Amino acid sequence: MTFGITVLPEWAQSEGIENLLDRLQQANVTDIATSPYVMQADSNGTREPPVDGGAGKVRLLDRELWGARELSVRTAPSFHPDQSLYKTTAYQPPAPDDLTEREGHVVQEFIEAATARGMNVWFQVQSAIPPGYRVQFGGPEPGDVCLGPDDQPGARRVDSNASLAAPDVIAYGEAMMQDLARAYPRLAGIRLDWPEYPPYDFHALFFDFSPHALQVARELDMDIERMRHDATALQARLTRNLDADLLSRMSYLDKDSLSLMLKRYPGMLDMLRLRRQLSLSIIQRYRKALPATFDLVPQAFPPPFNLLSGFDFDAVSKVVQGIGVKLYTMHWPMIAADYARSMSAGKASAAEVAEALVTALDICDDTPPADRGFSYPEPDENHSASAGNIERKIAAARQQARDCPVYAFTHAYGPCDDVLRRAEAAWQSSEGNMWVNRYGYLSNEKLDALGLMVSR
Repeated sequence: MTFGITVLPEWAQSEGIENLLDRLQQANVTDIATSPYVMQADSNGTREPPVDGGAGKVRLLDRELWGARELSVRTAPSFHPDQSLYKTTAYQPPAPDDLTEREGHVVQEFIEAATARGMNVWFQVQSAIPPGYRVQFGGPEPGDVCLGPDDQPGARRVDSNASLAAPDVIAYGEAMMQDLARAYPRLAGIRLDWPEYPPYDFHALFFDFSPHALQVARELDMDIERMRHDATALQARLTRNLDADLLSRMSYLDKDSLSLMLKRYPGMLDMLRLRRQLSLSIIQRYRKALPATFDLVPQAFPPPFNLLSGFDFDAVSKVVQGIGVKLYTMHWPMIAADYARSMSAGKASAAEVAEALVTALDICDDTPPADRGFSYPEPDENHSASAGNIERKIAAARQQARDCPVYAFTHAYGPCDDVLRRAEAAWQSSEGNMWVNRYGYLSNEKLDALGLMVSR
């Protein structure tokens, strides 16, 4: 059994290590994921909680952080990085500062105290967003960004992942794996976030035409001009020339249905194959960089989103010690809304597009009304995903991952009853291997309810 919670370092700083661990043990928590930084309030900093691609501005923390449910913050590394490890990459870790000296020890003490209580402690880091300690603080250099077939990066929304083929990004990630393992040897392992092409936005479905990715494509003897032509043609078909005929063929996405829909666009099938290769390769490189005593658990989009993101459960399962499947259900309508905005410019109606997306992505059991559309849920609003949606996604991931452990990653954002509803589906379908993201949205009521569910 695994019942894990992502508890970022600011909560150990704010609530105190022993008080925090007492609370988690009362809820039967077995595992904790944190990160190698420390935080402080700063009026010139970034919003906490994150704005989540602009849609998450409605979110407030359920737990007060230094007496507030919404504040501006800055971070610093919790340790002194070994600069000698980063000589081969243009990216460098953030420099320790006065915050590191004052508060950095908290992370090490948090790990030691939790381990002493029999808990497993993990670091969650970013796969392709240097410096990698947290999603909101970093990003690639211009030469390493993902590009579409028009050689443009598109608008930045939820993620700022670099090209998974960028040599400096990979070298930095390898150095970070070694650095963290040396600095924090008591960790159980690393949870690696977004080792894929996150499909949050419609334009991201047509990545990656960056020079680094195209170099890999050449090495794989792929026809780059065909890829560019077919990606451009499909983009136009799904936007300006979308019709009811194509929408009617958008059944639940799997390898066979996707291949059938893209049979007129073989270059796009090559692009998806390239993504799978790049995703697998970066995971292999990071696994090799870590000591054998450390587990590596990549966190990925669930089926069928993974067919678009490039995460191959079958291939990756042979490399890692577990796979996390992200059931962050407040994102699903946000993703559908972005796709629908782009796709509704063609001949199909908004209602037809909505129905096709619901079917293809299996994100809710009822098609949203055309006049309401898809929306990021308010803090007191139930998420539209059903237990069936969640269960089917975990079942598909487990089937594809074969004997590799699969962990259901549910989210604490939302009203208590709905958080519990989604967690029960995640817990049952994973057979008791569940993580909850994030502690800041876990009121005492939610934490008690989850602890009781686990104890049963």
